[in-house]
Amino acid sequence: MGQQRQVIEPPLAQGWCALAALHNRIDAHIERALQSEHDLSVREFSVLDVLNRQDGYHLRMNELSDAVVLSQSATTRLVTRLEERGLLSRYLCDTDRRGIYTEVTSPGCDLLAAARPTHDKALRESLTDAEQRPELAPLVEAVKSLGTPSPSNV
Repeated sequence: MGQQRQVIEPPLAQGWCALAALHNRIDAHIERALQSEHDLSVREFSVLDVLNRQDGYHLRMNELSDAVVLSQSATTRLVTRLEERGLLSRYLCDTDRRGIYTEVTSPGCDLLAAARPTHDKALRESLTDAEQRPELAPLVEAVKSLGTPSPSNV
């Protein structure tokens, strides 16, 4: 019989695994909720949300790629799908013909407003569920603290 080896992960790796697990759990739960209620993926919601938060509701494509953490080609495919649904539009920059802006349309703003409560409810549910797991509870606490204004910001 062979001897079993015990693999001990260093604390940094354990923390990273816990963070990845928390992200994946939240992402999957929000994905199911947005798909069933609004026919919208988490990535699509993120694109609409990022653009909606911008002054003028638009960004250059490369800035959008950075903001939603996707490659330029994946962002282009995603924007094309949203554009085909009438939720986004693209146009050339007046001052730099190489620059392409992406902008949320009125239907895109309406869908985002309808989907936001679903997103936020699914996020709260995911965090509440994850909080019950000892390995995820400290991360949930950290996430929640990010949304709480510090006394110096009040």
